[in-house]
Amino acid sequence: MKSVRKCPNCLVGADGCTCPPDSGDYARERADGGARAGLLPSAVWSVGAVRAAIRRQDAGALCRALRDHSGLTQGDLAAIAGMTQGHWSRLENGTRVITKPVKFRAFLDSLQAPEDFLREVETGARPVRLDAQLPHDPSVSIAASDAAALSLAFAEFITPSNVDDIDLEHLTRRLSRVATEYVYSPLMPLFADLTVIQEQVFTLLRGRQRPTQSRQLFFLAGVTCLLLAHASQNAGDEASALAQMGVAQKCAERADHTGLRAWAYGTDALLAEWSPQCRTALTLTQRAAALAPAGESRIRIAAIEARAAARLGDRHRAHAALDRMQQAREETPAVDEVTELGGLLTFPAAKQDYYIGSVLNLLGDYDACEHHAMRAIDHYITGPAEMRSYGDEALARVDIVTARLARGDIEAASQTFEEIAAIPPERRIRQLGAGLQRIEAMLQQPALTGRRASQQLKEIARGYELPMNGTPVRSP
Repeated sequence: MKSVRKCPNCLVGADGCTCPPDSGDYARERADGGARAGLLPSAVWSVGAVRAAIRRQDAGALCRALRDHSGLTQGDLAAIAGMTQGHWSRLENGTRVITKPVKFRAFLDSLQAPEDFLREVETGARPVRLDAQLPHDPSVSIAASDAAALSLAFAEFITPSNVDDIDLEHLTRRLSRVATEYVYSPLMPLFADLTVIQEQVFTLLRGRQRPTQSRQLFFLAGVTCLLLAHASQNAGDEASALAQMGVAQKCAERADHTGLRAWAYGTDALLAEWSPQCRTALTLTQRAAALAPAGESRIRIAAIEARAAARLGDRHRAHAALDRMQQAREETPAVDEVTELGGLLTFPAAKQDYYIGSVLNLLGDYDACEHHAMRAIDHYITGPAEMRSYGDEALARVDIVTARLARGDIEAASQTFEEIAAIPPERRIRQLGAGLQRIEAMLQQPALTGRRASQQLKEIARGYELPMNGTPVRSP
């Protein structure tokens, strides 16, 4: 993904920044027409931490200072210097160092540093202040500037945190927005938003924070990876989904966040349930159930376990999980920092009914299945627009079609299938494929094969277009 330069004041890209020209170097350059492509903002060379790093010929400190004060990403800076982002990252974290002055000068030259800094590396001369033309004693100005640069560099060294409560709150609100919009919005813009948040959180975690701030950042990183796991699965990339899940679980451990651990195990179980490793989902739900706080998280785990068990034909375990789900619905919810983010990270009544209907359909209890599926659809249609999951709604209709076919009511099944056929292509989900296969299999029953409505329904099902791999879709 192409890096987007952001204003360090408002964290908005160049096209959307509205900061006044006096609010910082980035805003001033934007007001003057923007920084030239491929160049660092000229004002960054006046920053004390940058000057001090050059004076010490400390490439790592220089890389960090340039990124902190330019508003550019590692990828942007690496491109300016003509190197890979990995090379820049190794310089920044100290795993690669520049020891020879000639090489340090070449590094500065690649960044198009002012000539006075290049001369300083060559001759040991002190750089001339950028405002030395002002009517005062240059030697005093240089001495004062040098002293200030050393003090600022030391302050940066002893500062305990590179993030504050405002930054954490801002990141939390951005994640909450993505989680909420994920339910009903096109995926790709949200995927791009998630990768930007991911990069920002990971970058902060590579710096220093107070322990409580580090735990909060690890929590936000874990939630980001959870959402990216869903997005990757929906895009048809199971390997990437599993990789994101692994990182989410590690972040939950580093955050020491029980609620995030539970939600991560539940999401991992959900990924397994829709894969050939469905039995693994049962093991994962056991781990999640031991951690899940009372409320939607605990209800969700029981629902996933019930559906996985029903998919495997384990009626006893499926009914036992449904009983635990009902018990969880009656409990007083605990405070849950995960579900407070909203959207995809919740398990509302509509989704609960959809899951119950799906379990009962797999178990062959078609009357009860249709009751819960209809109630889920009604909740979604009449509920808040931002909570309407078109994926769940479509799959609930598939459950109704299969329930009606099982009872031999093909005319009613055809009416419901027409509603599925009318779903716009951009709202069709890949998981509909399994439902359509089941409908086609049911239409092969002797009691249905000779009927005209059956043949029409079969033709519609075969011609139904689903998203191909890589097309954004919604996860149930």
